[in-house]
Amino acid sequence: MITQQQIETVLGQTIDPTTGKDYVTSKAVGHIQIDQNNVTVNIELGYPAKSVLEAVHQQIEQALRSLPGIGSVTIHITSNIIAHSAQRKLKLLPGVKNIIAVASGKGGVGKSATAANLALALAAEGATVGILDADIYGPSQPQMLGVSGRPDSPDGKTIEPMRAHGIQMMSIGLLIDVETPMVWRGPMVTQALQQLLNDTLWQDLDYLVIDLPPGTGDIQLTLAQKIPVTGAVIVTTPQDIALLDARKGLKMFEKVGIPILGIVENMSLHTCSKCGHTEPIFGTGGGEKMCRDYNVELLGALPLDIRIREHTDTGKPSVVAEPDGQIAAIYRTIARRTAAKISDMARDYSDVFTQIIMEDD
Repeated sequence: MITQQQIETVLGQTIDPTTGKDYVTSKAVGHIQIDQNNVTVNIELGYPAKSVLEAVHQQIEQALRSLPGIGSVTIHITSNIIAHSAQRKLKLLPGVKNIIAVASGKGGVGKSATAANLALALAAEGATVGILDADIYGPSQPQMLGVSGRPDSPDGKTIEPMRAHGIQMMSIGLLIDVETPMVWRGPMVTQALQQLLNDTLWQDLDYLVIDLPPGTGDIQLTLAQKIPVTGAVIVTTPQDIALLDARKGLKMFEKVGIPILGIVENMSLHTCSKCGHTEPIFGTGGGEKMCRDYNVELLGALPLDIRIREHTDTGKPSVVAEPDGQIAAIYRTIARRTAAKISDMARDYSDVFTQIIMEDD
C-alpha cells in the first residue's frame, strides 16, 4: 500500500529546475489523495510557469512511478502568485501585487530592452503584468513596445494604462511630444514618477516592472523611500567598466533594504552571422564573478544579437517577435527565475488582517 510519507519522500528528492529546491522544501506540495495504490497530487507553484508545466508534470510523474506497486498517477499543477512585502513594510499599491525594479549603473547595457522583454516573458508565462517607464528624461518604452497616442482619463485625475502585446504600460513619453526635452530639476522628476505610478489605474497586476533610468540619483532614491519595491534586477555587460557601475547600483539597493533578485548579463557573447565564429567582445565571466562576490543569482546571460535591437526598434521585442526563438527562451527563463526568487520572499499580509479601530464610549 502506497503511503503519503512515501510520496512526500519522493517529492522531497525531486528538484524544481526553476527554483533549484525540492517540491516539499519549497512548499509546492498541496493535497495528496491515495485510493488504494492510485495517487493524486496537487502541486502549487509560486511563479508563472506556462511554458514548463508539461516538463514539470513529466518530471513529477516519472519520480512517483519509481515507487513499487504504484497504480495510476494524477498530477494537478497550478500557479499561485501572491503579494510579497516591500522594503520597510511600505503599503502595496492598489491593483499591484509585486513591483520589480530593473536597474543598471550606467546606460547602454540594454536595460530597457531587458525590462520590456522581462515584462512580456512574465506575461507569456501566464502572469498579469504591467510596465512603468521611469526614465523621465529619456523614455523609450513607447517605441520599444510600439505604443502611441494619449492615455484616457476617466475622471481628469487618474489615467488608464495603455495596452501593448497583452501587458499594461505607462510612460511620460505618452504624455508629451516625442521631441520635447524634459528640462526638469530633480524634485519635479520624482514628483512626476510618483504621479505616473500612483495615478495610473493598474488592473490586478501580479507584477509591475519598473524600467529605471541608469545611475543612482533622485529617481532611484525616491523609488527606495516611497515606492513599495519587492525586489530589483541588475542589468550589466561583462565589461569591467559596466560592472563597476553595476556594483554601485547593487550596493545602493542593499543600503535601502530592497532585495536583489539577481543579475542579467547582456551582450555576453557575439556570434558572427557570416562565419559563425563566437567571441566575448566585452569580456567573460564578469556577471558570474559579481554574483559570487555579492551572493546573488545570475538570472541569465543574453548574446550580443542584432535581432534584439531590431525587434525593439520595430516595437515588437524578441519575446513577441520570435516567441519560439532562442532569445525568447532565455528571457522566459529569466522571468521564471525572477518570479521564483520573489516567491521565496516574505508574504504581505496587509490584506488578510481586519483593521481594528478602538473608540471610547
